[in-house]
Amino acid sequence: MFQTWFNIASVLFLLVLGYVVGRARERRHFRSLAIREGQYADITITNLKQVHDVGAVCRSGLVMGEAVIATDYFKSFAAKLRNIVGGEMRTFETLMVRARREASLRMLAQARALGAVEVCNVRYETSNIRSGSGRRNPGVSVEVFAFGTAVVRE
Repeated sequence: MFQTWFNIASVLFLLVLGYVVGRARERRHFRSLAIREGQYADITITNLKQVHDVGAVCRSGLVMGEAVIATDYFKSFAAKLRNIVGGEMRTFETLMVRARREASLRMLAQARALGAVEVCNVRYETSNIRSGSGRRNPGVSVEVFAFGTAVVRE
């Protein structure tokens, strides 16, 4: 009987710990993203395939950024519960937003290193690194790959 209560308490403790620590880390990451996005506000990002003023282009090059973000234990548990009843997986929305923004910032860092003022033809690719299947590996990780053409003007 004691073993059963101990197991339940352990699971509840892990859920609460996952929620508290995961939420704190997620908030810290969102604050960091907002600050860093402000540093790259001078670089224009567009998904258009053509540059609007071709004559002023000095050079161009491929830039890319990649981010792999994992969920915490609580979000994985909440998503499994949502999967039982169906519906939108809101617990993973912030996961995808964080990964996309982080990949974009890493792409912009490469563009800044080239001296670019614009990144055009920006595309995003996503992949599921680890799905929450199995008892030993309950987490979910996603990879977002951002790439585009950095444009350096005269």
